[in-house]
Amino acid sequence: MRQAPLAARMRPRTLDEYAGQRHLLAPGLLLRRAIEADRIQSLILYGPPGTGKTSLAQIIAAQTKAHFERLSGVESNVADMRRVLSGAQNRLLNTGLRTLLFIDEIHRFNKGQQDVLLPDVESGAVRLIGATTHNPFFFVNSPLVSRSQIFELRPLTEADICLLLRTALKEPERGLGYLKISADDEAVEHLSRISDGDARKALNSLEIAVLTTPPAADGVIRIDLNVAEQSIQKKAVVYDGDGDAHYDTISAFIKSMRGSDPDASLYWLAKMIHAGEDPRFIARRIVICAAEDVGLADPMALVLATSALEAAEFVGWPEARIPLAEATVYIATANKSNSAYLAIDAALEDVRNGRTLAVPEHLRDGSYAGAKRMGHGQGYEYAHAHEGHFVAQDYLGAQKRYYEPTDQGTENKIRERVLRRRAELEKARPKPAP
Repeated sequence: MRQAPLAARMRPRTLDEYAGQRHLLAPGLLLRRAIEADRIQSLILYGPPGTGKTSLAQIIAAQTKAHFERLSGVESNVADMRRVLSGAQNRLLNTGLRTLLFIDEIHRFNKGQQDVLLPDVESGAVRLIGATTHNPFFFVNSPLVSRSQIFELRPLTEADICLLLRTALKEPERGLGYLKISADDEAVEHLSRISDGDARKALNSLEIAVLTTPPAADGVIRIDLNVAEQSIQKKAVVYDGDGDAHYDTISAFIKSMRGSDPDASLYWLAKMIHAGEDPRFIARRIVICAAEDVGLADPMALVLATSALEAAEFVGWPEARIPLAEATVYIATANKSNSAYLAIDAALEDVRNGRTLAVPEHLRDGSYAGAKRMGHGQGYEYAHAHEGHFVAQDYLGAQKRYYEPTDQGTENKIRERVLRRRAELEKARPKPAP
């Protein structure tokens, strides 16, 4: 048994040994009651690596009176699936015993493979437990999702992982308790913190630390902070290039800039940099935020953001972090206005759903032969020929208002001009006939 990795040996055997996920498994909650009563229906366990998805499935397997089968989204094919499903149907028909089918990394099955499961899940011949690190609403077929309960597992807390590590150090059969080990509190706490909620990573790092540290003269293996730091090395943040961590992190980044919190913005930027995110992806989102959320309250934000985009493409990592950070801080601390964003969306909505407006005669192109004969361009007044380079005339042919300037930053001066000129335009607007 000791040939298996420590994380595999220390898998919990019962709900009482299971660490974390109290929001799902605290006494009295739905999932725990269903497991204890052997009333599990089809479900999908979704969460980051090392949060106990497979361990929970194994606990359910030990608890249930149903026949248990296991497939892998990485290794299994349609033939494997049909064999298991055919066996489940025969078992139910001949003995009345239902089958509990656990599929690890179910998101790796393509649509066709997932569709194979539908008839038997629908009929109840199998109860499905799927485990995935990807959001099932994006990566699992909608019919399967609609027939399953979705439970999201969260990263373990540092306290949860500390308890697991201490248990592993004491456990003589499955853990490391057969050795004489002295582990400093700060070493255990470091492993718990840097593992980022991943119990597997923490336990395997502890095992590396113990097995590579020679005993002292008294035969005791001493694990101090220095040994712990060497055993876990660089922290690998939970971040996938096409899944929840990718989209959730960029969402938090944009919302922090919009919310004028430079410190939070820099943290989410640092997480993406550390995870190796494409600098162009980050820079494009900064440009969008500059236009959408800062807008005319500080037009320089868009200038700086587009410059940061060009600079990031030009220099690449690691230097790209500097112009990206500069643009991030500028946008986070700038005055905010989404007036231009709201204005164009309102105008687009009007174009899509309202009556299409004809271009007024005096605004039409009068530069080609025959235009004057049709009256195109007649009566148009050239704005630069008037005082203040402004002349009040009808530019739309209808009374519409889309842009509502705010009083934030630079836009406050724009607001003053807009209100003044709108008053003059209103005076010049043709009055409807009585």
